[in-house]
Amino acid sequence: MTTDEGNHPDDADPRFGGLPQRPGKIIAVHLSYPSRADQRGRRPAHPSYFLKPSSSVAASGGSIERPEGTELLAFEGEVALVIGTPARRVSVPDAWSHVAWVTASNDFGLYDLRANDRGSNVRSKGGDGFTPIGPELIDARTVAPDALRVRVWVNGDLAQDDTTAGLLFPLPQLVADLSQHLTLEAGDVVLTGTPAGSSVVVPGDVVEVEVDAPGAPGAPTSGRLVTTVTQGAVPFDGSLGSLPAVDDTQRAEAWGSREAAGLPAEPHPAGALTPELRAKLERAPVAGLSQQLRKRGLNDVTIDGVRPMHPDRKVVGTARTLRFVPHREDLFASHGGGYNAQKRAFDAVGSGEVVVIEARGETRSGTLGDVLAIRAHARGAAAIITDGGVRDHDAVAAVGIPVYSAGAHPAVLGRRHVPWDLDVTIGCGGTTVQPGDVVVGDADGVIVIPPALVEEVVDAALAQEDEDAWIAARVAEGHPVDGLFPMNAAWRARYDAAHGRTATP
Repeated sequence: MTTDEGNHPDDADPRFGGLPQRPGKIIAVHLSYPSRADQRGRRPAHPSYFLKPSSSVAASGGSIERPEGTELLAFEGEVALVIGTPARRVSVPDAWSHVAWVTASNDFGLYDLRANDRGSNVRSKGGDGFTPIGPELIDARTVAPDALRVRVWVNGDLAQDDTTAGLLFPLPQLVADLSQHLTLEAGDVVLTGTPAGSSVVVPGDVVEVEVDAPGAPGAPTSGRLVTTVTQGAVPFDGSLGSLPAVDDTQRAEAWGSREAAGLPAEPHPAGALTPELRAKLERAPVAGLSQQLRKRGLNDVTIDGVRPMHPDRKVVGTARTLRFVPHREDLFASHGGGYNAQKRAFDAVGSGEVVVIEARGETRSGTLGDVLAIRAHARGAAAIITDGGVRDHDAVAAVGIPVYSAGAHPAVLGRRHVPWDLDVTIGCGGTTVQPGDVVVGDADGVIVIPPALVEEVVDAALAQEDEDAWIAARVAEGHPVDGLFPMNAAWRARYDAAHGRTATP
């Protein structure tokens, strides 16, 4: 370790061998690298943070235990900043002067516990050995904060490689922002986020992290921070707290993608609608689509009882479904809190998808509010449709995302509903909706189209629109509707001739 501090009280504790002292606090940023933010499908406007206990620190050459009964231990190589002088309400230009050293860190996380501590990460990232740091300290005065590089190898293969140039939140900004809320004290550590490439490791894997400054004089480096993954033998005690649990969403995020996790592609990708087909649906009125579906024997395809907040906005997308069941106290206690189905659905909705909620027509509570509307909007969702109520109605309307609902209600979800599951077949407004169904909405209402029929139906609806427009023009000229609407043989012949077609037999 290259410092001027000499001995310190924690010299005898090998966990802190990569630091000048035991840190009073470790603060980690959730997202800062554009590559990671794009992988997660969201770019936050401001940094957000979580705390890690100093007892999670480990030195290079140590090991991390994957607890018994878990599967999703993931590495995150990061640049660690070590505070040298106290920082309280410092400016961005002055912030870097309060950083004494830079080194490598690995912000390990156990995704099996992530849902239980959503946001706080107390258990999922606070375990013993979950924050290796070191092995050498780089003098922060010798490097530029936007010219650092972080790389990670797993079993010798390069897994992460990025630089601090172009961060969403530059390193001095993180220090300045934190200092306006609390005092950063000497020895505190700030973990500055991880780039894309983080993934799952298993017992026997060896993870190495290095931070360096290739363009600085002497190309200073932290050296490689080495951690070996081992298998734990002691299971968690469910009588004391929540047990590990995983689902495909957590697997995909831990591994970095559904493909890397060995999962099939999403069953309802937004890409199911080609740009050309989406453009056709944008032009086709819901009334016309309804008419064509009726001709094909499909009458029960309208989501009834819902009205739009923005009647002038057209909605086209594929369904992402969410199901609520009637409120019951014991079930809400087990399914209503934490990272429940409602939150997972709004975190998972993709660009061009529509969140469709089964609320059983129950209007005596809200089924979403402004925060979830903002989340769906940030994810690029096409709309939200619920046959229940909306809370914070005006704030939701101000978000700008199209919303269809059964009306406004001030009560919270838990008054009438339990968030139960997502991506299942549901009933909304009297019609069945399956994940991947095509949903189209306008001022007339909302219709659900089976994917296999979309192209046929929209082409027929647009053709009918052209015909109706021609008929309307003739009526405007003074012709009576009898024989014209619908067209008899004579009018049909005139229509076909006007459009350069052979008369319909």
